[in-house]
Amino acid sequence: MIDTLPEAEPTPPAPLTLAAVERALRASWAADTCSPDDLERAPWLSGNPAWGHCDITTLVVHDLFGGELMLGSVELDGRPRGYHWWNRLSSGVELDMTHEQFVLGEQVVGGRAVERPSGPLKVRADEYALLRVRVGQALGRTLPPSINLVAD
Repeated sequence: MIDTLPEAEPTPPAPLTLAAVERALRASWAADTCSPDDLERAPWLSGNPAWGHCDITTLVVHDLFGGELMLGSVELDGRPRGYHWWNRLSSGVELDMTHEQFVLGEQVVGGRAVERPSGPLKVRADEYALLRVRVGQALGRTLPPSINLVAD
């Protein structure tokens, strides 16, 4: 008589934590997901992996945790340098996963909650989709559906 073991139940993924998401994001940022606008100012370097990733990182964090999208202006020596995105969780905690990208003394000025774009992204859709795949792989899970990946 051959004893057979019952099939093992699949192991559910570990609980999702901010620390795990931060590690997954850091492992997923690369030159091919960096904002072309930021690449015009400075190259993406592994020593500053968050450079040029605030917009799509904020969307991925929003996909996972909800909350609000925050937008502020970036200034260097009082001159405009663009915009910066971060998250405000439903608890009210503001979470900026890419804050360390500012190494030249840039300042984020202001900050307001903005509506998430509905429907497919018109800008940086490919980079966003690629970052989502990489983060999901790093987390060992499929990310929840995104309104920004729905076709017209």
